[in-house]
Amino acid sequence: MNTRLSPSLTVAAALALGGCASFTPDQGLGPAIGITRAELAKDVVKVTDEAVASTAQERAEALLRRPLTADSAVQIAILKNRGLQAAFNELGVAEAVYVKATLPPSPRFSASRLAGSFELEIERQILIGLFELATLPQRAAIAEQRFRAAQFRTAEAVLRLAADARRQYYRTVAANQQVAFLQQALATAESASELAKQLGETGALNKLEQAREHAFYTELGAQLARARIQQRIERERLIRQLGLWGRDIDFRLPASLPALPGQLAGAQDLEREAMRRRVDVEALRYDLRAVAGHFGLANATRFVTDVELAGISKYERTKSIRLDEHSELEIEREKARKRGLEVDLEIPIYDFGQTSVRNAQETYMAAANRLAERAVNARSEIREAYLRYRGNYDLARYYQSRVLPLRRTIQDETLLHYSGMLVDVTRLIVDARARILSNIDAINARRDFWIAATDLKAALVGGGAGTGAEMSGGSAAAAGGDTGAH
Repeated sequence: MNTRLSPSLTVAAALALGGCASFTPDQGLGPAIGITRAELAKDVVKVTDEAVASTAQERAEALLRRPLTADSAVQIAILKNRGLQAAFNELGVAEAVYVKATLPPSPRFSASRLAGSFELEIERQILIGLFELATLPQRAAIAEQRFRAAQFRTAEAVLRLAADARRQYYRTVAANQQVAFLQQALATAESASELAKQLGETGALNKLEQAREHAFYTELGAQLARARIQQRIERERLIRQLGLWGRDIDFRLPASLPALPGQLAGAQDLEREAMRRRVDVEALRYDLRAVAGHFGLANATRFVTDVELAGISKYERTKSIRLDEHSELEIEREKARKRGLEVDLEIPIYDFGQTSVRNAQETYMAAANRLAERAVNARSEIREAYLRYRGNYDLARYYQSRVLPLRRTIQDETLLHYSGMLVDVTRLIVDARARILSNIDAINARRDFWIAATDLKAALVGGGAGTGAEMSGGSAAAAGGDTGAH
């Protein structure tokens, strides 16, 4: 082929065929910022330099100076958790991949120099992938869909961290409340044990009843020790969720869990809302579009997988030796410059692209099935989350309005009967232990409701629905008793 093509014109043609994307001013965090503000009323901050890090630290410290709430815990976690910052960095990598995919293929320059005894040949080439240029718009569209999916997965990471931090906050406050209750019960049991000792010295209480009273006190002390261990464990888990260290871990928590709400959220159209708002479903939709675009690309390149256009500039210099008219050696130099085109094709003669097409088809169906599975599971998750939300609310209300008042009445009447010597100390201890069990269960029921409320929100917008209420050493810790602290 003798058609001439200047290397500079070849590069210009490549640049003219491509339209490149640019980096977003918010570093790809637009969806995460918008969703977090709409669903959580919280701010997303990516730490990119010392100034931003200092501002985020100041905001966190201002929140930590006051007793922590569930909302402030979520905001601190978004500001301080390094795992979330790593997710933001991964989104930055995804954006860089996307921007690069929109750029036209970079020309490749090669040069060679061959020299013999009397010849010197210099060859220069600029290579450009023709199919890379032809399929650039389609490949850019695929890369954009993958980047959009990455954006929604980053939003999902924010929502997941927020839900995890909120759940752990409720577990930690519940553990503190259990310890406070057991401390009060232990103080009352200590007074009762001391009274039993004094009555024994006067002969008004036999040794068996004294021993029962002392055993009740010592067992309750063991239960308090176990509850304190769980309290510290839950606090450390909360510290990890918030991403705190150093002096920041000395935050304060409220004495008890929030009160139950006066009314519950409705169950109407929750499934439809979940399909519209869940970020994980949206991310899979973008994945499916990307794979669909890749399927079209696989068909376009089925028979010719790559074509390279080479703009060639060849320069030769030849030396020849002859005798002149005086019979002396004379060296002559001849110069020649050649230009042209060279086309290099790769043809899949063994399968004619069938493996690529099959790969694309299976990848597309896998993506479609993953999206369908997530949609089905999301609907089930929202129904399950609402069942636990409603059930735990009713249970917590039942303890608050029925069980605890009844236990208090039983304890008060038992004390009156004991004072009148109508019942012995055994009955008093049994009732006190039952009341401690009911109070611990009531604390756990309220904790489980707030965790279920968090799970319902996560099932509605994404971020990982919970797997049910987790007991934090609640009922099992109630082997001791309360002799009248409450």
